[in-house]
Amino acid sequence: MSFWEYLGNRHQQLFADALQHASAVLQCMVVATVIGVLIGVVTYRSEWAGNFATLTTSGILTIPSLAMIGLLIPIVGLGVAPTVIALTLYGLLPIVRNSIVGLRGVDPSLVDAAKGIGMSRLTRLLKVELPLAWPPILTGIRVATQMLMGIAAIAAYASGPGLGNVIFRGLASLGSANALNQVLAGTVGIIILALLFDAAYVLIGRLTISRGIRA
Repeated sequence: MSFWEYLGNRHQQLFADALQHASAVLQCMVVATVIGVLIGVVTYRSEWAGNFATLTTSGILTIPSLAMIGLLIPIVGLGVAPTVIALTLYGLLPIVRNSIVGLRGVDPSLVDAAKGIGMSRLTRLLKVELPLAWPPILTGIRVATQMLMGIAAIAAYASGPGLGNVIFRGLASLGSANALNQVLAGTVGIIILALLFDAAYVLIGRLTISRGIRA
């Protein structure tokens, strides 16, 4: 059976797996973004705290994904839980680092001007600092999403959702008629999803970043 025939016969299942894969990555990215930006907001004013946050999230990223999921299985079991925890943790570093860099890069004179017109610290953060820091934060989100697309495939080891199941089935049946087709279909599907997500982020950037900041 050719690759195109395989896609024609399995397109419904592959589409369902792709939706699960995209959903898992998207939900974990939302959680990682909220946590990562909060960590950045809390730590960017202190050199020591910012370095500690970056070092900690860097340490998490050095743990092999298969080992991370394997360590989580005895704690939270198989399925969605280890997938969500692992992906969220792996997505933190680019977001935390770019949040700190972006917030530290805001022109102090703009913050002082906002303070001079009576803005509270929270208002300055929400209306001045975070909007100006948004471009590097969005870049961190894009980088994290691309990483998680590939890492999410390993979640099949813990019976997680997504295209990793297609790849693992192919690897487990190497030598059979459709083994290569399964691995190729899962891999190509992940690449396509990564490109679609990146295109969506480009659109979000155009809609949310003013021309002055982009320039």
